[in-house]
Amino acid sequence: MNIAVIGTGYVGLVTGTCFAETGNNVTCVDINEEKVKMLRAGKLPIFEPDLDVLFARNVEHGRLKFTTNLADAIKDAKILFLALPTPPGEDGSADLSYILGVADELGKIITDYKVIIDKSTVPVGTAEKVRAAIAKNAKVEFDVVSNPEFLREGIAVEDFMKPDRVVVGTNSEKAKKLMEQLYDPFVRQGNPVIFMDERSAEMTKYAANAYLATRISFMNEIANLCEKVGANVDWVRKGIGSDNRIGKRFLFPGIGYGGSCFPKDVHALYKTADDNQYDFQILEAVMKVNDIQKHVLVEKIRKYFGGNLKGKRIAIWGIAFKPNTDDIREAPSLYIMEDLLKEGCSVIAYDSEATENAKKIFGTTVEFADDMYDMLQDADALAILTEWAEFRTPDFEKIASLMKSKIIFDGRNLYGLDQLREAGFYYNSIGRDAVN
Repeated sequence: MNIAVIGTGYVGLVTGTCFAETGNNVTCVDINEEKVKMLRAGKLPIFEPDLDVLFARNVEHGRLKFTTNLADAIKDAKILFLALPTPPGEDGSADLSYILGVADELGKIITDYKVIIDKSTVPVGTAEKVRAAIAKNAKVEFDVVSNPEFLREGIAVEDFMKPDRVVVGTNSEKAKKLMEQLYDPFVRQGNPVIFMDERSAEMTKYAANAYLATRISFMNEIANLCEKVGANVDWVRKGIGSDNRIGKRFLFPGIGYGGSCFPKDVHALYKTADDNQYDFQILEAVMKVNDIQKHVLVEKIRKYFGGNLKGKRIAIWGIAFKPNTDDIREAPSLYIMEDLLKEGCSVIAYDSEATENAKKIFGTTVEFADDMYDMLQDADALAILTEWAEFRTPDFEKIASLMKSKIIFDGRNLYGLDQLREAGFYYNSIGRDAVN
């Protein structure tokens, strides 16, 4: 098939590249000339494991192309994906201006039947708004479909190539057949393509992310209570996760959720509820808990040092909101480093992928390191904020030889308590007794 992907952000690039990988001819379009120039030169603007290999292969074989010209991109394409940003507004609602702006343009330039697909995460009712925007000027038949993405940063390529399910919202039999044909290579092992109406598809995406965020906030509450009563959240997590009604995933406590999806989508769903005069009390609590959790680790550090952190040198391992990405949007690390700076600390941070993005925010107020060990020299404490694999089995003797004191605050519970006790560290994590 000939496909156009409008928008070359995270979702657009993964979507376009993976469809090209299965033999489709894909043209990605973006108004950012510098980005398009970069993509044409074979360079990716984001870090995502395995994407670079697929990207290079399909560019080389001519199945993946880039342009700034919308009309050229859609000319021969039957299927058009809208993979445009929907940033949160001041009130938490999703900003649809990019999507509706492109929809308005599409109505003026489509000359034959197209299936226009909302791939972006959008509020319930967006497909109808897109349809109306296109219909104002369109002289030909078209269909608008909701096809939300369920990609996890860090394993997005695998998620796309082997999806748990594909959700498609459409009432058009013509569009349904095209979508079945398009996704057939991805569901050959029997995972379902679930067809529903557009509004239900839009709600499915928000409901999924809001539920996962709820699990995270719930476990963070349980972890905080474990510390109060002397329980160990690791055992609690295993005890409840073994119940097949609950499952093991998204039960790890930490320093709060971040990234481009959960914070934005939870706020947007809450705003949708509010707009429809529904008091979504659980989501309100989820957001409140998450906001508080981002500051828990700094409170632990402050308490350990007797309430005065001025002049303390704090080393940070991990900036990205999760491992295997350079994404720092709403990352808990940003809040933690900001808190430490306000307390008068000097902060030095290391991350294998997210450093350049963090520099754009902190400039010279935070020192950034190229090596995870050298930066520990004369540090008063180490704080672990992202669970990168390289942090899981460090050389504790080397750490001890470099730091002023053997003090670790772990926001990701990477290490066993006995392990750190034997190594002679003070170790304070989430939902577990501190090791002295």
